[in-house]
Amino acid sequence: MQQSAKSHPILSLSKTRRKFKGAHMVTNMPEQMSLKELRTDLVRFMMSYKFALEEINTKLNILKEEFQYVHDYNPIEHVKSRIKSPESIFKKLQRKKLEISLESIKQNIRDIAGVRITCSFVSDIYKIKAMIENQKDITVLECKDYIQHPKPNGYQSLHLIVQIPIFMSDREEPVPVEIQIRTIAMDFWASLEHKIYYKYNKEIPQRIVNELKEAADTASRLDRKMENLHDEMIALKQLDDDEDMNFSPESLQLLLGHKGIKT
Repeated sequence: MQQSAKSHPILSLSKTRRKFKGAHMVTNMPEQMSLKELRTDLVRFMMSYKFALEEINTKLNILKEEFQYVHDYNPIEHVKSRIKSPESIFKKLQRKKLEISLESIKQNIRDIAGVRITCSFVSDIYKIKAMIENQKDITVLECKDYIQHPKPNGYQSLHLIVQIPIFMSDREEPVPVEIQIRTIAMDFWASLEHKIYYKYNKEIPQRIVNELKEAADTASRLDRKMENLHDEMIALKQLDDDEDMNFSPESLQLLLGHKGIKT
């Protein structure tokens, strides 16, 4: 998820048509549809996902600032967003042996727009999930909890597919967005695991598979340990605050008198 939604070129129709015609991936659009109409539909289609990402990012920024103000703590370390390229979308349709059309994309692909939220601690993940679920205009379509139920390779993260309405000039468009929420340790492991496997199409040696799983387990233990230390420090700070509130009778009387309260 490294490509920013803002920097993503929405669609180059001529490039897309040339690229997929050679791969026998011509869209099943009516032949009588003009190139101009096709381009308009494709561009508007991709724009809706760009706007959906902007809406989600705005909501996350509001939640982050408000949470920081109320709780003096920010559960979100950073946010990344991306939009799948047309090439990636069409290849996914081909892998799934699905019809290549705009309607098929709408019905079958729900991760065109994606947001990855990285937090400090595991408990933050569920705080953020709850805040997202409480947004009245966001509908959670799917939730996959790979923290409670890690993948066999050790991968951990919380995946949500949400739907958010986008208001165009002539219609309201419900748009799905994938949201991945994970800790810094989970993100570190997942990013490096991807780099280790990148462009390797053969069977992975079992020794490497086992060591990566062990590394994932180590990252998980680190998450729990750091959160326990964090909780202990919060408890110690609370004790200090409570001790600071223990006034002597004389100082308490002076404080109340200063506020105009008779004792």
